[in-house]
Amino acid sequence: MKYKDLFIDFDDTLYDTYGNAVIALKETYEVFHLERYFDDPQVFYDAYWAANIDLWSRYSRGEIDRPFLIVERFRQPLSVGKGLDITEEYCLEMSNKFLDFCSSKPGVIEGAHELMDYLKKKGYRMHMCSNGFHEVQYKKLASCGLRDYFDNIILSEDAGVNKPSPLYFDYALKVAGASRETTLMIGDNPSSDIQGALNVGIDALLFNRWNVDPNEAAIAPTYVVNTLPDIMKIL
Repeated sequence: MKYKDLFIDFDDTLYDTYGNAVIALKETYEVFHLERYFDDPQVFYDAYWAANIDLWSRYSRGEIDRPFLIVERFRQPLSVGKGLDITEEYCLEMSNKFLDFCSSKPGVIEGAHELMDYLKKKGYRMHMCSNGFHEVQYKKLASCGLRDYFDNIILSEDAGVNKPSPLYFDYALKVAGASRETTLMIGDNPSSDIQGALNVGIDALLFNRWNVDPNEAAIAPTYVVNTLPDIMKIL
């Protein structure tokens, strides 16, 4: 067996973060009665996702901090509405409710539990490697029933840096007691998961959930799969 340790991303690799968040965003919209400020809820949803994607990319690169991300990902879409008094307190209140809704959802990517069962039985040591927020990730793990598969939960907040920083991967190797030569990173994000691992000499498997063209993304994953069960054919 070439690999002993598996670094596994959580959000949108195992846990259906996007699908769960779509539901949670609708619930948040309804609880805060945002129909008072938006003629069409889709306008709010689209503005939220545009802001969220941009802010998480900037957060991963270390350009912004967590408090800024949490406020801005709601301030920006709310600013598209009419007649809203948008305060930081209002954004934080909305963020807290949204994260409560998100983290209570059990939804995982198709095949996630089967894959983790398989990998556990094969004897791999598995380590969750995530840029997600500490309290939210542990709630998600409890909601979806994946916690017990992992030997370690390695979060960027504990590392002090985000993926794809080499310092994050150095920290993860130390916590896991793993060697980079016998470790494989599995994730859906071409930058933070795949390029981050490759940059420090760790092999990387791209779960190509978003149908990325590796050539256009200028990455060269060690492996590429389109579904989670496909990973069982490699490992």
